[in-house]
Amino acid sequence: MSVINDLLQNEIIITGATCWLTAQVIKTIIYLIVNKQFRLERMIGDGGMPSCHSATVSGLATSIALTEGVSSKLFALSLFFAIIVMHDAMGVRQETGKQARVINDIVEEIRESGMTIMSMSPEDRLKEFVGHTGFQVCVGSVIGILTAVIEYMVFFS
Repeated sequence: MSVINDLLQNEIIITGATCWLTAQVIKTIIYLIVNKQFRLERMIGDGGMPSCHSATVSGLATSIALTEGVSSKLFALSLFFAIIVMHDAMGVRQETGKQARVINDIVEEIRESGMTIMSMSPEDRLKEFVGHTGFQVCVGSVIGILTAVIEYMVFFS
């Protein structure tokens, strides 16, 4: 039981989870406002505004900087980890979403033309919300940093 207790008292883990949750809630609200429909999947789904991956890794790096110092090896590791995650979200993952959108459109056109060369149902569409634009990554990163700083000042300092 002490392992679970230790995990629940680890401010870096708590901050990472809080940053992720904050960004996911904001993403769900933005989706609701823009699309005029609530989709619970946006609470756990990838892609969209803001980047929850960016919020989480930026929040973790910020939390480590605040608790361990910017000269620590752990901060250096978390900083480069955050950079890699955010770069990946804007690169490969964003391109994957674009490709999924094109493939889904092609499948839909084939289906509408009456041809049945695939057994893909409308429910089997490829996920299009996968990656992020640079703006979505930046906003996610700002959310993570601000959340970590506020949480540190209120609860851990």
